[in-house]
Amino acid sequence: MNPERIDELLEAVRGVSVLVVGDLMLDRYISGHVDRVSPEAPVPVVRVESTRSAVGGAGNVAANVTALGARCQLVGCTGDDAAADQLTAALAELGVSTDGVVRALDRPTSEKTRVLARQQQVVRFDVESEADVSEATAASLVARLQAFAAQADVIVVEDYNKGVLVPAVIAAARQCAMSHDLPLIVDPKRRSFFAYEGATLFKPNANELRDALGDFVYADDPDWMESTRARLGCANLLVTLGERGMALRTAKGESVRIPAAALGVYDVSGAGDTVTAVVALVLAAGGSATEAAILANHAAAVEVGKAGVSTVTPDELRQRLKQHPEV
Repeated sequence: MNPERIDELLEAVRGVSVLVVGDLMLDRYISGHVDRVSPEAPVPVVRVESTRSAVGGAGNVAANVTALGARCQLVGCTGDDAAADQLTAALAELGVSTDGVVRALDRPTSEKTRVLARQQQVVRFDVESEADVSEATAASLVARLQAFAAQADVIVVEDYNKGVLVPAVIAAARQCAMSHDLPLIVDPKRRSFFAYEGATLFKPNANELRDALGDFVYADDPDWMESTRARLGCANLLVTLGERGMALRTAKGESVRIPAAALGVYDVSGAGDTVTAVVALVLAAGGSATEAAILANHAAAVEVGKAGVSTVTPDELRQRLKQHPEV
């Protein structure tokens, strides 16, 4: 990809409107230092120096979309609590539309709190429900999804196994993509792994794919990638391989191995969300699956160089590609 094509795609994504549907969560970070062990139990005592919050899950995909200059409509579910207020306010500040967010009285807002000492995670504690949303909540999600699909250029399904992506919501996402002739990008989890036949691009990581298939992942074998793509019923299969990069099998029969672009890893949290957002934007802007994967790989390299769940800007991505065009 030459610099002119990169600039063309990054400029084109600014005109894209993305509809993201999936599990929302609020990420909290408590940072400090440790200089002693508790006399009450053999655990470190963290002296708190700072706290911060960030949007997580499908919200982080949406945040990455707007950080790259595109528009985003979010469909998901929170509880009816203080965390929901904080989450929706944070999304609004990021320019993400939350008209599609449903508040459910029967479940809490998903929260993940990480305690860090010298930038190392000491412990994480979660507040959440993994139960499927109620039929009434699912019906509200479907209605919002259908209402917003007409204004979208691409639909992204972001699954964290937190109960939003029940069969009715998945079916609505697929139908909306088909009815409006939109690309459908899926970041799956195990519970509904095989429910996305017809997806434009299916993006599991290697562990998710291995668990779903009950077999080893042979990402370097084009024949295996093609048979897996056909089994999943997707047009393009993009497998993320952590420090080994990515493997792409396209609908045109192309196999592409993309080496990891990260030169220094600070924190891998949220890297998958960044990849999902960039892939969706590039495909919606008219880029090929290969171009989308290459740009997403570089965006992930920028993201993992930051602490915690973060986003990537066009200038950061341009600078990265200018400094490391060969990676």
